[in-house]
Amino acid sequence: MLNLKKYTPKFYSIYSKMGNRAFKLLDIGSGNHSASKTTKLFPNCEYHGVDMDKNYGYNNQDFSSMKAFYEMDLTKLEFSPIPENYFDFISIHHVIEHLFNGDEVLVKLSSKLKSNGYMYIEYPGVRSTKLPSMYGTLNFYDDKTHVRVYSVKEISELLIRNGFKVISSGNRRNILMIVSIPFRILYTLMKREKINANIFWDLLGFAEYVFVQKN
Repeated sequence: MLNLKKYTPKFYSIYSKMGNRAFKLLDIGSGNHSASKTTKLFPNCEYHGVDMDKNYGYNNQDFSSMKAFYEMDLTKLEFSPIPENYFDFISIHHVIEHLFNGDEVLVKLSSKLKSNGYMYIEYPGVRSTKLPSMYGTLNFYDDKTHVRVYSVKEISELLIRNGFKVISSGNRRNILMIVSIPFRILYTLMKREKINANIFWDLLGFAEYVFVQKN
């Protein structure tokens, strides 16, 4: 049976390369129950999570879904607890915009990836600085914890210099998310909740991504 969740932005990059086979995943910024959601979709995934605070967006099910959890401040660049040359895939969704040295973090993390392994990085792009403000962050500066704007050119060139090839990059435009906008709005209204800006991210090009493979 087709599982549409595998085609959402959070998971499609993983599914496109790993499919349903066994693989080792390092998820940078693993809060919001990412561990339990990911391992439910990919039961053959060996999940390793990284976050600054284990008490934010986690429950017992999340921790039981993980092979390992690394509680650390990424800006310190102290990644020795994470095994070297071990992972098939590193996922970095909406993390580097919170880091003043996100470029250095990406380079340091690259040694954790196996040869031919994949890394997917997503973040609010330059376009987001020109979008209107909205509940849930539509403009880059709506989130006061955002500290640096990165670009596809900067991230791509950095990773190419460090032994990667770019598979694809650009503004995130997930068709499934765009088509589902009316239904997501209706569902939100039915729950009597505020409409969140992330409903419009793909339509308005809020996020950029860089998808690379290690040579």
